[in-house]
Amino acid sequence: MDGKTWRVGFGCLLLLALVGSTRSEGGRSCQEVRKLFQWRHLGAVKGLPDSPRAGPDLQVCVSRNPTCCTKKMEERYQIAARQDTQQVLQTSSSTLKFLISRNAASFLETIETLIRQAENYTSILFCNTYRNMALEAAASVQEFFTDVGLFLFGADVNPEEFVNRFFDSLFPLVYNHLINPGVTGSSVEYSECIRMARQDISPFGNIPKRVMGQMGRSLLPSRTFLQALNLGIEVINTTDHLQFSKECSRALLKMQYCPHCQGLTLSKPCMGYCLNVMRGCLAHMAELNPHWHAYIRSLEELSDAMHGTYDIEHVLLNFHLLVSDAVMHAHLNGQKLSEQVNKICGHPVRKPTQSPHCSFDWSKEKHGMKIPVRNGEETLANRRKEFINSLRLFRTFYGGLADQLCVNELAAADGLPCWNGEDIVKSYTHRVAGNGIKAQSGNPEVKVKGTDPVINQIIDKLKHIIQV
Repeated sequence: MDGKTWRVGFGCLLLLALVGSTRSEGGRSCQEVRKLFQWRHLGAVKGLPDSPRAGPDLQVCVSRNPTCCTKKMEERYQIAARQDTQQVLQTSSSTLKFLISRNAASFLETIETLIRQAENYTSILFCNTYRNMALEAAASVQEFFTDVGLFLFGADVNPEEFVNRFFDSLFPLVYNHLINPGVTGSSVEYSECIRMARQDISPFGNIPKRVMGQMGRSLLPSRTFLQALNLGIEVINTTDHLQFSKECSRALLKMQYCPHCQGLTLSKPCMGYCLNVMRGCLAHMAELNPHWHAYIRSLEELSDAMHGTYDIEHVLLNFHLLVSDAVMHAHLNGQKLSEQVNKICGHPVRKPTQSPHCSFDWSKEKHGMKIPVRNGEETLANRRKEFINSLRLFRTFYGGLADQLCVNELAAADGLPCWNGEDIVKSYTHRVAGNGIKAQSGNPEVKVKGTDPVINQIIDKLKHIIQV
């Protein structure tokens, strides 16, 4: 016997088992239906039919044959059908959700680590090279990197403002400790005057503007990237728990549990029948597909924008070098700056003092002044690239979701007997082409009416993040 003949014979035997043996057993009793109903915890077994009988009060699972179902069972089955479909949806999206959530957590943790490391580098710079002003500079350094973190994680702070604030607070320290050392007794008003003079006399050259440019070009894409990842998780969570319409719920009941009423507890829907039901139920979700595709493309563009001198890893870990250059620039132009400050703020009071030294234990951290050589595979940019490459595989996820559920989970395999909504059949002959899968022609099982407000909200959010 060749393989083809064997498969045909096996299919016939299975058809006989489903149509003949199972139904004849159902004709004698409803024991298997009762067992499965109880095993699924769908409700109490008491009151369920022991043997098939007429079911005039059924709303969906209507049949000319005697039935094992009551109206109460039908209601329970409808709830179960919705829950089963949601479970299948969650299972199908679990890989995508895990991919995005894992990377969102990883990127967040990495950025937090980069911020702490960059703050340590800057603190070590002052403790190592400018120890006399290190203690006073500590608060400004901490505030600066706090603002960096707040901006990256979505707070309403302005990078230009906190960069200016940092260099404004740095200038009085540089002036008092390097340009005009020994100046003390300076009033708060005098220090404030020096601070306000900073933007007029530009003691740090063009370095503050360079920092603004680098921070603006690196922080905003990174902030948007993190927000986009969180939005991706929100989209999946929303679609995983989408509420089905009444018409869809009835169609799911008919497809999944109405066979039980005829004792056909092992049946699966025919592929074409399943596709018609699921494409109708998930039609609103399919509307997400072009926006989801654009969302992934926008993540690619964001990732591409975060490279070279504007890569956040490069910008944060090299910030202390720009600070060092800024302090040195002011030191080298000290005489000119002193004359300018005297004109604007007057002459300070001179009184030798001992400035408090740095209390940071830099001896343990001094090796951190050298940025460690990172393996190419470990850089944030490479990890983003790997993530985007994996995410590309899900560009058409929502467009093909109904087909994926039927093929992988819900429908009977080709060549096997299946439920067509009324009976078990050997084949499902009414077909049309669709995504490479043959489906029933004619009107769909579920007609889409209007728009879904929840899906519309998600689409609006996707559009917004794409435009940022």
